[in-house]
Amino acid sequence: MIVAMAYEHIVVEIDAPIATVTLNRPKVLNALSPAVIGELNDALASLDAEESVRAVVLTGGPKVFAAGADIGDMADRGAVEQLQRDQTGRWAPLAGFTKPLIAAVNGYALGGGCEVALMCDLIIAGDTARLGQPEINLGIIPGAGGTQRWPRTVGKYIAMEVMLTGAALTAQRAYELGIVNRVVPAEMTIPLAQRMARQIAEKPPVAVRMAKEAVLKAFEMPLSEGLASERKSFYFLFATDDQKEGMHAFLEKRKGVFKGR
Repeated sequence: MIVAMAYEHIVVEIDAPIATVTLNRPKVLNALSPAVIGELNDALASLDAEESVRAVVLTGGPKVFAAGADIGDMADRGAVEQLQRDQTGRWAPLAGFTKPLIAAVNGYALGGGCEVALMCDLIIAGDTARLGQPEINLGIIPGAGGTQRWPRTVGKYIAMEVMLTGAALTAQRAYELGIVNRVVPAEMTIPLAQRMARQIAEKPPVAVRMAKEAVLKAFEMPLSEGLASERKSFYFLFATDDQKEGMHAFLEKRKGVFKGR
């Protein structure tokens, strides 16, 4: 049974064990206003706490992901005001979401929209998708992680090209560079992301969480520290019921049933 959560600028549907969150400001190409950020953070906090949800799809719908921040909201603001509002800093809860988060991207994912996609764990792109950071054309730079996540994924030179020219990449080029996992016809983007979410949701939830944490730590610490952290998580998982279920299911040649304990 699909359960909907009520918001003004986003649509949240829970079809356990997955949920789908859809940005819903089509008239402004899903521009990411502070209100949108607040609603998205609130929804993800609720989904993080909801035991029946094990993976989440984030999308902007069939035509556009998000064309960026709400420029009309920012154009006349000063530096101190922006610092006090900390608009881009408000994205931290999304980046810290503990469950698998899959972006389903159709159409434009530009500026803040692209940065939001890069905060996700996997990206499924429709063949209409365009990803880029056009902030340079507005006299600013990316402020929600673009200058840091692009080079960690594609390297210095491609990242420089994206940042300094403001030109968007096609879905196919993004796939070739390792920015997206799959490129599919636009009408298949959301269904494929949901199918992948269900596939992940069948896995042991605690192991999934620790696998995600371990991979993310690889971008934040030296190899020796990352390996030590990985070992601790590996050993810890032997204290879970799901480890016993998974290994015995393997030995008994049956499918494991995981409960997140």
